[in-house]
Amino acid sequence: MSNQKKRNFQIEAFKHRVVVDPKYADKTWQILERAIHQIYNQDASGLSFEELYRNAYNMVLHKFGEKLYTGFIATMTGHLKEKARLIEAAQGGAFLEELNKKWNEHNKALEMIRDILMYMDRTYIESTKKPHVHPMGLSLWRDNVVHSPKIHTRLLNTLLDLVYKERTGEVIDRGLVRNVTKMFMDLGESVYQDDFEKPFLEASSEFYKVESQEFIESCDCGDYLKKAEKRLTEEIDRVGHYLDAKSEDKITSVVEREMIANHMQRLVHMENSGLVNMLLNDKYEDLGRMYSLFRRVTNGLSTVRDVMTSHLREMGKQLVTDPEKSKDPVEFVQRLLDERDKYDKIISTAFGNDKTFQNASNSSFEYFINLNTRSPEFISLFVDDKLRKGLKGIADVDVEVILDKVMMLFRYLQEKDVFEKYYKQHLAKRLLSGKTVSDDAEKSLIVKLKTECGYQFTSKLEGMFTDMKTSEDTMRGFYGSHPELSEGPTLTVQILTTGSWPTQPAVPCNLPAEVSVLCEKFRSYYLGTHTGRRLSWQTNMGTADIKAVFGKGQKHELNVSTFQMCVLMLFNNSDRLSYKEIEQATEIPAPELRRCLQSLACVKGKNVIKKEPMSKDIGEDDLFVVNDKFTSKFYKVKIGTVVAQKETEPEKQETR
Repeated sequence: MSNQKKRNFQIEAFKHRVVVDPKYADKTWQILERAIHQIYNQDASGLSFEELYRNAYNMVLHKFGEKLYTGFIATMTGHLKEKARLIEAAQGGAFLEELNKKWNEHNKALEMIRDILMYMDRTYIESTKKPHVHPMGLSLWRDNVVHSPKIHTRLLNTLLDLVYKERTGEVIDRGLVRNVTKMFMDLGESVYQDDFEKPFLEASSEFYKVESQEFIESCDCGDYLKKAEKRLTEEIDRVGHYLDAKSEDKITSVVEREMIANHMQRLVHMENSGLVNMLLNDKYEDLGRMYSLFRRVTNGLSTVRDVMTSHLREMGKQLVTDPEKSKDPVEFVQRLLDERDKYDKIISTAFGNDKTFQNASNSSFEYFINLNTRSPEFISLFVDDKLRKGLKGIADVDVEVILDKVMMLFRYLQEKDVFEKYYKQHLAKRLLSGKTVSDDAEKSLIVKLKTECGYQFTSKLEGMFTDMKTSEDTMRGFYGSHPELSEGPTLTVQILTTGSWPTQPAVPCNLPAEVSVLCEKFRSYYLGTHTGRRLSWQTNMGTADIKAVFGKGQKHELNVSTFQMCVLMLFNNSDRLSYKEIEQATEIPAPELRRCLQSLACVKGKNVIKKEPMSKDIGEDDLFVVNDKFTSKFYKVKIGTVVAQKETEPEKQETR
């Protein structure tokens, strides 16, 4: 078996040549041509697409692809020219309907023809790089129908006229317009852009140019912005219904340019309705609309921001430099806070919390707050008022809000050290008089100041609170070691560390004997428990509660200063005293003594003593007696001290 030779078999081709009928191509094409006619005439129900496909297949197979391709183009062109004539003949509103109808018919026919010529598409057209059946069918429609001289311009004008009618309030057949614009898109992006979009944008630009001019001459700023916003919304809606999505940015840019960018300056400066009017009257809706529209155009927001900044600075300058508005420090600061709240709300509500607007607002407030050199003092006085009485009964959360607002103004101050000196003086008075409404609020503000400026800024303020706590412990120890003092006058001493508290020169004063004894006992106790310490009495900073009986037995408890106590206690032993006798007995310096006597004798409703002769000023020859007729509806009567004159310039400079 292994020695047998292998034999190779070969199948040879037929020796005779296959002869094709010379008229085969013509006959086959005639069959296909008739089929195309029937398809376009909507009479394709009797056609065998399998047989037609085989005929087209055989033509390509037998090298008649070119004949098939050119024949299909010629036949389709003939039908499209006929369709163009029918479309041209349509009148009025039927024009677009006829165009849309013929377009749908052509698309349906094109799909059938493409299926029949599928083999040609895959082989002959691929090899010759000619356009495929479907793209060629679209090109033929474009060239023979859309670009027909009698259709092209008419079609564009019809579409633009429908858009114009819709813009002016008429109802149009959006579905029909959508079908036509989609036809442009199907024919290719360049066809849509060149044959429709570019002319549409040009017509839109002219429309809005004219309309915006009419609006700006007849509307106020708020109404104009509403109309511009409405037009933008309409155009975006129009794109969604019957334009290419890519047209949205282009048409909105047209509206933005013609209705906003070209009229920006006139709108913001419009008298009685522009941006300043909106700011003054808290027109949040109009401001929000202006912001959302102007942000769409170049330099839009900077235009709004610049006008707002200019107005805010001018308004703030008038507020802080008006002498009338500077008379009451608390009202002065409250106006600043109200303005700050106003612009915070505008920026958050209307301007989307835009950081650039927040920065502009902050820089404006910093600018005009520092135009008034007393701003640090006034802010401290505002805090003093709130922490003495203004925060009484207010929830902790609301207290924090007020303190945060104060801190906001504090940040604007360029002379923060001046604020610190005033704040220290005011805090000292609150602590020593026990007039603070909330220790928690006091400490919270110090924490905020510490966070803002560092430990060094608040170390002395914190030391003041430490002294108050130490003083309480010391007084408990003092009375614990002197149980015999439970009867008689009660002494409360605040021990202040030198350096932590505002420096005030010690004013000499002769205390009443019963008080002086207590003071000496306390001195002995304190120096006995603390080595290396020195006590210096600040009688000018003290207060006293004394019980008094007038005339027919009216009893009152008087809250007075230490100096006033020294004067009043003299009348326990004398019915009548001269100014010089009081001065000699108390050794209170003349300026303080005059203020003290004025407070006791010259203030209506608080005049527990009388002076002779009666006048507002205190003289060295005046005589003083107890006012037996003094009455008050309150058992407890607080007698303040007549305020000293304002700070002198040297004192102001020292504070600074």
